[in-house]
Amino acid sequence: MDGTYTGVVDRIEDGEIAIILLEEDEQVIEQVDVLADRLPEPARTDGGVLSVTLKDSEVVSMEYRPEATRERRESVQEKLDRLSERLSDREE
Repeated sequence: MDGTYTGVVDRIEDGEIAIILLEEDEQVIEQVDVLADRLPEPARTDGGVLSVTLKDSEVVSMEYRPEATRERRESVQEKLDRLSERLSDREE
């Protein structure tokens, strides 16, 4: 697998291994695991968005994308807010 993909930090296990989900057309196509200390500093958190370049299925570079991270977090928050509103409407 070669190319550059959007990667999202799914989680960091035991503070050592970052699990990154690779996306293509907003669909998860692969998972890669890297040492957490290889991540750019601001991406060392769940939900950090990266450009991940692979060569022979190995990660050769990662670039943090702060704007994409911010947009994704806002989108998730909006969805959670809408769900919360719907649940509170049912309770009344």
